Amino acid sequence: MASNLPAPEGTEIQEPPSAGAWGEWNPTEDSVRPVRGKHRVAKQRGGLARSSTVLGVGVIAAVGASGIATAQDRPQVAISMPSLPDLMSGDFSGGEGAADAARQDGDRFGGTAAAGSRSGIIPQQSDRRADAGEVLRSRILQQAESQQEAADAKVREESERAAREAAAQEAKEKQEAARKAAEAAAAEAAAKVAQEAEEARKAAEAEAARERAAASAGTYVLPTSAYTLTSRYGASGSMWSSGSHTGLDFAAPTGTPVKAVAAGKITSAGWSGAYGYRIVLELEDGTEIWYCHLSSMAVTSGSVGAGDTIGRVGATGNVTGPHLHLEVRKGGSTMDPMAWLNSKGLSV
Repeated sequence: MASNLPAPEGTEIQEPPSAGAWGEWNPTEDSVRPVRGKHRVAKQRGGLARSSTVLGVGVIAAVGASGIATAQDRPQVAISMPSLPDLMSGDFSGGEGAADAARQDGDRFGGTAAAGSRSGIIPQQSDRRADAGEVLRSRILQQAESQQEAADAKVREESERAAREAAAQEAKEKQEAARKAAEAAAAEAAAKVAQEAEEARKAAEAEAARERAAASAGTYVLPTSAYTLTSRYGASGSMWSSGSHTGLDFAAPTGTPVKAVAAGKITSAGWSGAYGYRIVLELEDGTEIWYCHLSSMAVTSGSVGAGDTIGRVGATGNVTGPHLHLEVRKGGSTMDPMAWLNSKGLSV
């Protein structure tokens, strides 16, 4: 609001520039210069501040003496100021309307108001506020966008990590399944190979047994080798319970192999009192061959061929030294082993 108080004494009031030469003008101490010469600047009284005086002088100078009287006779012009949201959004429609009104009044009042509008005082302040609001809004949007990008990047990273872990787990499971499948296949193949090998072995053994049986059919061999005959069949003496010897003794070192004299099957094997360890071999014609006083038994059952090792010479039972006691029995009665062997083409 303009002041009607007179200017302090000693103050020279400068006329405002014309509308055509108007620039941005602000009353300052330079525009209010003291009168040189005989006039002096009067000391301010009444407690008025220097800024109030300068402002009053500026208003008077801007309006003009003739303009004051004319302005009092004219109706007031409504001036609309932009609201805070308009300042934040940069909408200065209200301010531009006020500036247009000021320009129209300035044309009527000697160009003062128009010059003030052209000076850009109000638009400059509004522009600065709008620029500050726009900067703040831009910073907020940039910060929000940066936070959103960081959140999106984190979500992508978590998704990628989860996908990598899932892929690794799936690959591990597939690898484990493949390993187990390979192990199962290898075990199955090994079992099949082992089964085939066992079947082949059994077949080979059976074939070998048939070949031996075929080769030994009608073939006879001596029951042991590197021996010495010590007692013959029918010899008398107190050493035998029956009073006479019922077999043929082949003296040989302990462990000497004892062989089947012909093809047949083992019908008995084990401890037999005075005979010690004994094996009974039954031939195809029913003849029984007893092997007595053995130190060990290699075959205790099943079929054997002529010449197969079935035990070893020993000194078990009622003996005076290691030897093989051989008996030949048929129909439950004993016969001379030497005569029987000779009948088979063997020379004892």
